[in-house]
Amino acid sequence: MTTSLFALPPALQNNPLLTFGRGIAAYSEVKPEHIAPAIQFLLGHAQTAVDAATDPKTPSSWDALAEPLEDATEALGRSWGVISHLNSVADTPELRAAYGEMLPEVTAFFSSLGQNLALYKKFKELKNSPDFAKLNRAQQKVIENSLRDFRLGGAELSDADKPRFSTIQDEQAILGKAFSDHVLDATDGFVHLVTNKADLAGLPEDAIAAAADTAQQKHLEGWAFTLHFPSYYPVMQYSENRELRRLMYQAYVTRSSDLAPEYGKGKLAWDNAQNMLDQLRLRDEEARMLGFANYAALSLAPKMANTVDEVDLFLTNFAIKSKPFAQKDWQELCEYAKAELGFIDGLEPWDIPFAAERLKQARYSFSENELKQYFPLPKVLNGLFQVIQTLFGVKIEAADLPTWHADVQSFAVKDLAGKIRAYFYLDPYARPGKRGGAWMDDARGRRELANGEIQIPIAYLVCNFAPPVKVDGVLRQPTITHDDVITLFHESGHGLHHLLTQVSALGVSGINGVEWDAVELPSQFMENFCWEWEVLEKMTAHAQTGKPLPRELFEKILAAKNFQNGLATLRQIVMSLTDWRLHSRFDAKAAKGHAVLDVSRNIADQYNIIPQPEISRWINSFSHIFAGGYAAGYYSYKWAEVLSADAYSAFEEAAKLTGSVLDAKTGTRYREEILEVGGSRPAAESFKAFRGREPSIDALLRHGGLA
Repeated sequence: MTTSLFALPPALQNNPLLTFGRGIAAYSEVKPEHIAPAIQFLLGHAQTAVDAATDPKTPSSWDALAEPLEDATEALGRSWGVISHLNSVADTPELRAAYGEMLPEVTAFFSSLGQNLALYKKFKELKNSPDFAKLNRAQQKVIENSLRDFRLGGAELSDADKPRFSTIQDEQAILGKAFSDHVLDATDGFVHLVTNKADLAGLPEDAIAAAADTAQQKHLEGWAFTLHFPSYYPVMQYSENRELRRLMYQAYVTRSSDLAPEYGKGKLAWDNAQNMLDQLRLRDEEARMLGFANYAALSLAPKMANTVDEVDLFLTNFAIKSKPFAQKDWQELCEYAKAELGFIDGLEPWDIPFAAERLKQARYSFSENELKQYFPLPKVLNGLFQVIQTLFGVKIEAADLPTWHADVQSFAVKDLAGKIRAYFYLDPYARPGKRGGAWMDDARGRRELANGEIQIPIAYLVCNFAPPVKVDGVLRQPTITHDDVITLFHESGHGLHHLLTQVSALGVSGINGVEWDAVELPSQFMENFCWEWEVLEKMTAHAQTGKPLPRELFEKILAAKNFQNGLATLRQIVMSLTDWRLHSRFDAKAAKGHAVLDVSRNIADQYNIIPQPEISRWINSFSHIFAGGYAAGYYSYKWAEVLSADAYSAFEEAAKLTGSVLDAKTGTRYREEILEVGGSRPAAESFKAFRGREPSIDALLRHGGLA
């Protein structure tokens, strides 16, 4: 269905942000000039629904109160979601400006919704009415979550405080967008041209071809390297040109900082130092207005963890357990680099990935680039789909949905009877104007409509793999690294959580309403299959020969699985602790200049093994916590890893009996108790229903070689 949900005035009848109704947007038709008229119309429509809901004559019931409000806010949220998505994957100056123009108005509306005392009273009346007991569990959870969110949204604040609270929300939204824009601009703005092929020694053929391709696109002669990860990281891993590695590293770690003009061809206008301080001050003020000691405490209100100290202790204990393994990793790396690579004066930061890759090759006799040749993306996708189909009793087939770029693919998820349960998009490759990293997002949620029909869910899976390149005029099928394979499985886990839900109340279907520190459980769970022979054997085919991954090479990558994992784990914990301490112990009000950077340095000095270089400004591009919703929540990755490793151990236990980790019986239980229930019950209950007990850290330590 792709007709509007509303009667539209003539001027808006061809606006693609208003005409897709409950269907799928025509992404390629959305223009910057469509944004303001559509969003202003939808804001007006949503406000009318709020006014009707708060009318004293409106009954405090699900049908009269909750559902009409959900209809109106969903329409606004979905159109705004299309715009936000395009802003992330197809950024242009015009789109960015149009998005930025409406962002404060959208933020202000949702902020006012959370503070609406009349609406809050209506929801409280519904909660306390006899009708509440007649609602299903998912609907009850929506009401309970709504009451919590009203309290967190400032509904109980005085009329004198509410305007300031709204301003805080607006300013945070604007600052978060600016932070993200600065990182993207700094990443897009750097190009390093190499004109002498001898300077490319050590780089894999596909990295050289990609650099030639980039140069051609930019009308340059030679090989162009950027700070987009698929271009940047092969240089750090393989380039024998130490000067090239140094130049790229310095540009990368100074993005969006005061040092960017010196090292990264950046602009001082993109420096995020003050932006971070401003965001931290606003978050602290918001928390205190709501009666919390700090923003970390506020962030825990809708999470699994209970107290600020509990999270701090979890992270510091993890750091203590990891540190001896990290020290051993670092010592091995330094000794190898000195003895075999001639780094007599020690390793510089730009030498570390290079030395680690060489040590890995020496110890396990394979290189990441050699391994990469066995992972053509189409074959990997097929293997991923086979895992999903075997475990969860569904079929995945190609679809033909409207897209925003020629590289984007779409798929239908069907049950075994052929009925469509969901759709999803895959946007696999890095390109200019596309935000870095990988993520899953919700394009449409599952819900039961007023007429009894089920609206099926749609998800975006976005990655930034190296795109296919032409070699000698021939376009090669894209191959991805094993790390990329893990990323793809990770994001598909989020996707499955959203797509396989059987909950019909939008607020808690799929990933909606799931505690933030448990939302990574399904994604990290899926990563485990990337280390199983029965899975890899079927999803590999050498790019030239077509032969599957040899068992001998698999045994090597398995042996290398936890290579340098002590250092990698400690790095994640240092990032998590930096986030946590900034939101729990940092005096943002009194802080100035590089105070945020100083916190990160102090934590690194206390817990990390590798010294943080003087020029590093990594935190200035830490988008997860300053633009990506993980503020006082980055610890969630490690917290959820405990849950996901323990959940996966159920499949390992099944394999001892059945001979396969792809055990459909265990997969069905996991689907029913974790994936299908979404946020309709607490994550702790879902985990216990699946595992039969409380979670244990033992499996994670064992999987990570830290036991």
